[in-house]
Amino acid sequence: MSEFENDGPDNDEFEESLKRFEEMVSTGNPAFFDVDELCDIIDYFMQWANYEMAKKAIDYGLERFTYSSAIKIKQAQYLSTQHFTHEALTLLNEVEQIEQNNFDLYMARGYIYSQMGLGEQAIENFKNALPLAEYKDDVYLALGIEFLNEDKPDDALFYLKKALKTNPKNEVALNELSLCYDLTGKSEEAIQFFEQYIDQFPYSYYAWFNLGLAYSRFQLFEKGIEAYDYAIAINEQFSSAYFNKANALAQLDRYKEAIDVYKETFKYEEHDAMTHYYIGECYENLQQWEEALIHYNKSVKLDPAHGDSWLAIGVVLDALNRLTESVHYVKKALEINPNDPEYWYVFAEVQQKLGFLEESAMAFQRVIELEYTDYDVWLDYASLLHEAGYIKDCLEALAEGIKLFPDVPELYYRMGIVLLHQAEREEAFGFLHKALQMDFSKHEALFEYAPLVMHDQEVMQLINHYKK
Repeated sequence: MSEFENDGPDNDEFEESLKRFEEMVSTGNPAFFDVDELCDIIDYFMQWANYEMAKKAIDYGLERFTYSSAIKIKQAQYLSTQHFTHEALTLLNEVEQIEQNNFDLYMARGYIYSQMGLGEQAIENFKNALPLAEYKDDVYLALGIEFLNEDKPDDALFYLKKALKTNPKNEVALNELSLCYDLTGKSEEAIQFFEQYIDQFPYSYYAWFNLGLAYSRFQLFEKGIEAYDYAIAINEQFSSAYFNKANALAQLDRYKEAIDVYKETFKYEEHDAMTHYYIGECYENLQQWEEALIHYNKSVKLDPAHGDSWLAIGVVLDALNRLTESVHYVKKALEINPNDPEYWYVFAEVQQKLGFLEESAMAFQRVIELEYTDYDVWLDYASLLHEAGYIKDCLEALAEGIKLFPDVPELYYRMGIVLLHQAEREEAFGFLHKALQMDFSKHEALFEYAPLVMHDQEVMQLINHYKK
């Protein structure tokens, strides 16, 4: 149990009750338990998803305490875990007819409605529970989470703040509040809140951790790292702080340090696919290809459905010019995430390098269908069509790109080049004028794509005109 949670049953007494119940079930010898003991035992089994034993405890309770509202509420909670939500709600309605001021009744019903996706009904029940609550922060927390589920982060923020005002040491409320600040984009307010909280509770590693998150969301990665270090100093086994510190280091291009910190997480938690993926990404950025492959392969071994890792293997193999192998891994990624435009983009590029221009063109078309959000796909697709000799299609692709991204000079430069190649000089110069007016510094793209342009006297005169 966390140091910040409300006190529950005495551990020694509970362990003794639990042991007696398990012995009774295994031996068949009768034993006596009062309602409170049974409720604690049922909660224990439900918490660990041991529903078979939970049902035995409920059946025992119903047999001996037929009219106990507490046991019937536990029965309703059990029924909801088995997806018998209608029966659970019916049972709770029966309890309400007898006992209308039962806190557990409204909380149980609120959670069941939440499970069913009926947010308004859940919120209504949690609000009914409020005046009956001994620990109001638990109810405020439930309301905050439900408003988050309803995609109302501002309302959630209101109730989570109330939860923390009622019980400043409610860790769950603290973490959910951090999420709310992220969803509402209130990074500055988040930083201010957690700094003030830390002034009051300087040894709360969760607060330092959430301050680190707030700094990182505000792109203040150095300050984020400092906050994560405080969290780690207070709790050296706090693996999430190591993980997020490593993320911040990677954002600062400090890849070697990031790798070391990512690896620290493995001292305190199981190896997982995402961490190995990020380690692989750091090695890839350092162009240490073999190390990158080792960690990407570890990632897919731990989670065969981790599409980004399959794709990353394909990208690294592409960098190593192992194109035939690369295609295999990119295809595997596409099997997992067939509607990811980034995946199709990589597939298009590898197919183009292999000389499979038709397959590459189809892949580029798929990227466009999936509404890829950057203009570069139109440049690359046009380049492919130009290379393959489909000039009309190339010009149409560039025209569509300009229509979608009218403020991108690179598209106008490229259109001008292709038109020059087609001897459409008047129209070409119109696009080049426009491009040079938009951003003169980007004219180097002309020479990269078509070096012979440097020998075109008219083009060079035009560039020099804008240079002056």
